[in-house]
Amino acid sequence: MSSLSLLTPRSHHLSISLLLLVIILPLTATTAQESSLLEILRNHGLPAGLFPQSVKSFKLDQMGRLEVHLDRPCLAQYETTVFFDTVVKANLSFGQLKVLQGMSREELFLWLPVKDIIVTDQSSGLILIDIGFAYKRLSFSRFDEPPVCRSHQGLSFRMGGRKGFGFGDQR
Repeated sequence: MSSLSLLTPRSHHLSISLLLLVIILPLTATTAQESSLLEILRNHGLPAGLFPQSVKSFKLDQMGRLEVHLDRPCLAQYETTVFFDTVVKANLSFGQLKVLQGMSREELFLWLPVKDIIVTDQSSGLILIDIGFAYKRLSFSRFDEPPVCRSHQGLSFRMGGRKGFGFGDQR
């Protein structure tokens, strides 16, 4: 007796349902990944231009952990120069990118890690950039479009928290 003949109509429906689920689940995951980073940022109340044009890929999990991969480390110009590492990570929620890693901005000849990006009030048109000891309030419109990111070659510094932060040897 073959194993197929042992299936009851009820177990046959269950088997078909499981098969469809196995086929459909990867398709929905692919669709979610194909939606652009710009749309995801906008849907979360953030401006689309927070990341440069050189974004290669990104991942966003169900817990809101965002991981953005760039072609290479680079510099972008907003109000000041911003450094993007090859991978930038943050916790994404509505109006917020919190606990950022891999992004620093130049302030008075120092490179300071960007910790949070927050839109506190959509109607104000302002975005808050937390650089640890101070907040910068910038116009939302400065981040409308992703900036061009230029090579960081010739810039001699390394990032890595407080202990690893500083200028590297120039030999």
